[in-house]
Amino acid sequence: MASDGLSARIVGRAEAAGVPVGGALADALARYVELLVRWNERMNLTGLTDDDAGLDRLVVEPLGAVQRLPTGAARLIDIGSGGGSPAVPMKLARPDLHLRMVESKSRKAAFLREAVRHLAIGGAEVEACRYEQVAARATEEQRADVVTVRAVRLDEDGVECLSRLLAGGGRLFLFEGEDGDGGARVGGRFKTVETYPLVETLGSRLVVASGRR
Repeated sequence: MASDGLSARIVGRAEAAGVPVGGALADALARYVELLVRWNERMNLTGLTDDDAGLDRLVVEPLGAVQRLPTGAARLIDIGSGGGSPAVPMKLARPDLHLRMVESKSRKAAFLREAVRHLAIGGAEVEACRYEQVAARATEEQRADVVTVRAVRLDEDGVECLSRLLAGGGRLFLFEGEDGDGGARVGGRFKTVETYPLVETLGSRLVVASGRR
């Protein structure tokens, strides 16, 4: 059971950002955060903690991004999933999405599998490999309606790989801080559709881009 105090704090942080959160979802998010904090004590999963700024990054930003998912989106691939954010909170908010989390570091992939098990998340899988490998073997059926990226360094080849992971008409979601480039790093292969503010106090934003086909 998650602590009522953490659930209430999540509701409060989300409301402050204009994102409504029901009690059941807040409890699930709190259980995720508590699991992450426990694992983080033993290994370096993320630099984020469960203070207010950490909760904003871990859960509020992903919840804001859920509001921007395209109508009919059914498949999501998260690149460099690490400690599970934004992927796990987005999946908890939208259980109908099929989620693939791609993480090359084995210990972080082990945590992600434990999160899926601990939170009883259906329709989620973890691939313990580099995203370039996933892109190289992706079939049309395996491509996603949305690909999410946060804190992943992208060179030209990496951007090309992301385009191979997106289905036709799909969207790339880039999570950026206030020092982000507004999607310029993917501008050769993608075009920005819209930029949305996420958490005002963090200066964070979501850049939504589509492939140039």
